[in-house]
Amino acid sequence: FLESASKIIPDGMVLIQPQHKLIFGRTRANEHTRTDWKKTTVQPFLIDTSPVTNKAFALFVKETKFVSEAEKFQWSFVFEMFVTKEIKKKIKDSVKGAEWWLPVEGAYWGAPSGPGSSYKTKLEHPVVHMSYNDAYAYCEHRGARLATEEEWEFAVRGGMRDQLYPWGNAYERRRMNIWEGKFPKENTAKDGYIGVAPVTAFKPQNEFGLYDMVGNVWEWTSNIFGVDRQTKMPQYTLRGGSYIDSIAGQFNHQADVTTRMGNTADAGSDNIGFRCAKDISAKEIAQLQATKSEL
Repeated sequence: FLESASKIIPDGMVLIQPQHKLIFGRTRANEHTRTDWKKTTVQPFLIDTSPVTNKAFALFVKETKFVSEAEKFQWSFVFEMFVTKEIKKKIKDSVKGAEWWLPVEGAYWGAPSGPGSSYKTKLEHPVVHMSYNDAYAYCEHRGARLATEEEWEFAVRGGMRDQLYPWGNAYERRRMNIWEGKFPKENTAKDGYIGVAPVTAFKPQNEFGLYDMVGNVWEWTSNIFGVDRQTKMPQYTLRGGSYIDSIAGQFNHQADVTTRMGNTADAGSDNIGFRCAKDISAKEIAQLQATKSEL
């Protein structure tokens, strides 16, 4: 069975078979940040158990000679806490209203904090500084794709319909990597981490065996979020929040199963990553069921 299943379900992915319609968004029981919701359903699909790691992305680059958009732009946004004093001296600009994001020359997935840093010390961390275009290219190379936003929310909820977190309604500190302390200068690291953590730093967040769905890094989905007011370019939807988000949303975003935002396809920073999804046919599901029943 394992050998047969591995041909249909690639290593590192799980099969999600929705058994009910999803109330997409918040219900009245917990509507304090989002009130938009709708009922929807999706077909069975496969999804990565964790965000794509530096190790996996480095192999992709080695095989394809892929150049990320941050490399093409020759800079990317890095959270100020992880920028060295030497580099800070050279920076004259920051994001208005979000001065903790600094444009660092030479920052990209392979040097996540800029010159002098390296992904090689963080092989099991999620790859960051990923644009939508970077994520799309990687998943396509694997014969996969980005999840739709609806698929992503089915996956994060772990089979449940109405809860704040992937595991239930009660917050549990050692389940996700978010900001704890006075933002943006103090992170108490009570969850064990200050910045990005390894993808399996905590146990799976739900019954589907999925890691890091909420917190750590934002994840691209394939849905259009809206249009950027300044550039008029389409924005794609990111889900899950990151290490700079919080429990109640007193700063940045509230980290829970409905957390979402939009950004343009070329955007990236040190808290944006992704995971891949993949279609599975009714015939393949039948093969899995038949093989399992023979055991």
